[in-house]
Amino acid sequence: MRKRRLGFTLIELLVVIAIIAVLIALLLPAVQAAREAARRSQCTNNLKQLGLAVHNYISLNSVLPLQTMFPTASDESWGWSYGWGLGLLPNIEQQAAYNAFNFSIGIFGNAGGNTFQQGNNTVCQLKIAGFLCPSDGVKKMPADPNGGTNYVGNYGGPGQLAKANMNGAFSGTIIPNGWYADANLGPIGIESITDGSSNTALFSERLLGLVGDPIIPRSDKDYKRGIFTAAGPVAGSGGAGALQFISACNAVPPSSNSARTNGNGYTWFSAYPWHIAVNAYTHVGAPNSVSCTNSADQGGWLSFTGPMGSAPPSSNHSGGVNMSMADGSVRFLKDTVNLQTFWAIGTRNYGEVISADAY
Repeated sequence: MRKRRLGFTLIELLVVIAIIAVLIALLLPAVQAAREAARRSQCTNNLKQLGLAVHNYISLNSVLPLQTMFPTASDESWGWSYGWGLGLLPNIEQQAAYNAFNFSIGIFGNAGGNTFQQGNNTVCQLKIAGFLCPSDGVKKMPADPNGGTNYVGNYGGPGQLAKANMNGAFSGTIIPNGWYADANLGPIGIESITDGSSNTALFSERLLGLVGDPIIPRSDKDYKRGIFTAAGPVAGSGGAGALQFISACNAVPPSSNSARTNGNGYTWFSAYPWHIAVNAYTHVGAPNSVSCTNSADQGGWLSFTGPMGSAPPSSNHSGGVNMSMADGSVRFLKDTVNLQTFWAIGTRNYGEVISADAY
């Protein structure tokens, strides 16, 4: 009588292993997609909270927060001053951090000429969860050990369309005249958004820059974290000039090296009027397109991206970026958005008429 066989044959084991491998291969993308959906949801919620924080700020101050409070504290901070992130701390449950900041010594601290002070290190080195999108994936901040931000304020549409492109919700600087003179500068209230708060962008997101400012070619997988250089028309050249610059920016050769890679989201607490990439973005090139400074802009020295360049929003979300509108709503903006529509939602007072289904 034959003995009953126990266990599996080698072929049966291989078949079972193959089936398990196929199931894992099928399930892994679904798991990854579910994780990304959760991260994207958190990113959307962060933008929603920032939008609410701005409206609370308006209720208290009757104006929107500025991209920078320049020239306040600039004597102590090499020209840099307080950014909108610092001003919003009390409205995003960070009152303790705001109270701990010493405004008498500035941000980076060089009061008295060459004396280097770090009195605000404790606050400036905070990594604030509400300023970081979990989909980014970068662990070190671009100005490590200082904290950075994935969320950036709307600086405006193409600078080629006007004297300066400070026509977004974050209008640059408190300077009303002098070298920075422009009708769009200075504090603005919600009443200044005459294009409608539901059709005017407030915040979007951008991938953080790279710590150490490494030089990378345009072909690098992290090219969206870098800022490259392109030549193009400046103010007064109109829509045609803007399109010419965007074309030159998108055509930067794969072998071209970056002008800067640690500029995007450099800090959450400070900014400089012309350093857009630090805490702001522009409605010039489409979302997730190449970021470029304009070599014709202020002599080409603005490697943080100047007003005539392109500092588009970017993300690791598939197909687009999250965008907070001035009415507090959050929309997902596709990379394929029509450029004229993208420009229109970037300006606050140009009178463009667009429908919500256009983006």
